Amino acid sequence: MRFSVLASGSTGNSFFIESKNSKVLVDAGLSGKQIEKLLEEAGISAADLDAILITHEHSDHIKGVGVLARRYQLPVYANSKTWEQLDRQLGKIAEDQRLIMEAGEMTEFGDMKVESYGTSHDAAEPMGFCFYENDMKVSLTTDLGYVSQRIKDTVRGSDAYVFEANHDVEMLRMGSYPWNTKRRILSDVGHLSNETAGEALGDILAGKGETVYLAHLSKENNMTELARLTVKNILEDYGFQDEEHVKLMDTSPVRPTKMQEIVRK
Repeated sequence: MRFSVLASGSTGNSFFIESKNSKVLVDAGLSGKQIEKLLEEAGISAADLDAILITHEHSDHIKGVGVLARRYQLPVYANSKTWEQLDRQLGKIAEDQRLIMEAGEMTEFGDMKVESYGTSHDAAEPMGFCFYENDMKVSLTTDLGYVSQRIKDTVRGSDAYVFEANHDVEMLRMGSYPWNTKRRILSDVGHLSNETAGEALGDILAGKGETVYLAHLSKENNMTELARLTVKNILEDYGFQDEEHVKLMDTSPVRPTKMQEIVRK
């Protein structure tokens, strides 16, 4: 199984993952042209995709979905409540390309299995995903205000995690956002802070060399180095001292991460 975080941040999000026989895109929060370019940089052709999965209907996750679906005749998977919102945003998509994947379901894409799970965010019914091929597992956990025990149990055991570290609390509180926006981000339907991400990961990780990609960083209320340092310090308090325990990786809003391959254990 291989994957790349194509783009991650306040301006747009997209994630690519493939098994031996299947290629899946999660979200397309930039223009179709930009997503095609990011895929190319990662060594992937958009024409080879098998499906698009949608976490939720916010524009930084769906901006290019309609264009890609029509251009490549791709099936689009989202849950029922999300589709009610997407109908007004994606433009015309053929009925046979509009597929339902409810939270809590396991869906098969060839030799890849995808488990969807509900998250807490200010959207109709947001979801995260776990991807399986044989005994390999990768989880995607972004856009949520808190990490419930159910989510921790669902994603635990992954070989790699794409995990939200959206903001530094003090930067957010001292920043220029209106108070209503700050309150929303800090709420249980907002985004994870660096500290909350570190504490949740401390509860989830086994310390067996898992890779964690810190994702969805706020451009205004976070910094890459600060997110990594904060999470690293918290994980050290949990006993994860070095890369033999956990590898922390950065993501970018404008360039894909290097394709990471998960090998059979």
